[in-house]
Amino acid sequence: MTSVNLGMPNAPLPVLAPRRKTRQIKVGSVGVGSDSPVSVQSMTTTPTTDINATLQQIAELTASGCDIVRVACPSADDAEALPIIAKKSQIPVIADIHFQPKYVYAAIDAGCAAVRVNPGNIRKFDDQVKEIAKAAKDAGVSIRIGVNAGSLDPRLMQKYGKATPEALVESAVWEASLFEEHDFHDFKISVKHNDPVVMVRAYELLAERGDWPLHLGVTEAGPAFQGTIKSATAFGALLSKGIGDTIRVSLSAPPVEEIKVGNQILQSLNLRPRKLDIVSCPSCGRAQVDVYTLADEVTAGLEGMEVPLRVAVMGCVVNGPGEAREADLGVASGNGKGQIFVKGEVIKTVPEDQIVETLIEEAMRIAEEMGETDGENAVKGSPVVNVS
Repeated sequence: MTSVNLGMPNAPLPVLAPRRKTRQIKVGSVGVGSDSPVSVQSMTTTPTTDINATLQQIAELTASGCDIVRVACPSADDAEALPIIAKKSQIPVIADIHFQPKYVYAAIDAGCAAVRVNPGNIRKFDDQVKEIAKAAKDAGVSIRIGVNAGSLDPRLMQKYGKATPEALVESAVWEASLFEEHDFHDFKISVKHNDPVVMVRAYELLAERGDWPLHLGVTEAGPAFQGTIKSATAFGALLSKGIGDTIRVSLSAPPVEEIKVGNQILQSLNLRPRKLDIVSCPSCGRAQVDVYTLADEVTAGLEGMEVPLRVAVMGCVVNGPGEAREADLGVASGNGKGQIFVKGEVIKTVPEDQIVETLIEEAMRIAEEMGETDGENAVKGSPVVNVS
């Protein structure tokens, strides 16, 4: 077998635009702002009062690459659960507060890393900013000012007629000014809307008004497929301009799916190191193999792979050899067999029914040669071979 250089380039990955310069804040151990990588968040769907279930879901989110997690706190019982959750969570916990301002203080006292407040639906919120700012500053807790189209201040709804970008931004800037009046600056802002066009314009306007770190989100984005498209479109439009410091993909789906989508969006924009990247053709009349099944089986077989590896699964002789040659590992299929490429060189030709198994074996070998092994010489994130 030909020896192939598997060294990875050390040059920074190209991005579409430099990050917009913002002030820096901390959410527990995670930095948020232009001096830190864009972080990925989700929210638990378990009752916060069910501490074990909530911590289990947080553990699953952590394993999926979640940086920060938000938990709902609508009642006194939820507030009582926060100290244990905040203490035992592996990642920083944000308490999500609506309606009752007293739970803001409860969350701060509980040791939460941050508190999300929605000024549009917290009673007499503006009158309590001074006390909230003091409590948060004394505890070293940051705040997210979360403005939502569905709960905008009635006065702004009356002024603008609906939740326009301008209305969302006016609300956010006003609340920010109240905190800054009391010398509190450890906050980020979100201006969420379910329409990606309105949402993008709101964040563009907000980015022009101040150097606050921004949390991106398309609220109520919808079921998994629709929500993924909406979020990817909106986040891509903003992140490609350097706008956005932390993100949450809102899906009507298990929260782990939100993390998968969020991480993939950041990886696609080179804002997070790429891990496994499957390149596969869409198939056409030229294909001589079942590309759909081949790509699915390779993806499933390499699930959990943590090394930055691009794998090309191609089904014909037109683009196949070129794409396979450009990838770290690839196959160009046809006539009942597949040519296996590693770093641009053909290392072997195998029958079609051995393609998946061979690609997985080569991926494991490459991972080991890249040094991704633990003390027992097992590849980190070792994929499970799943060949049907």
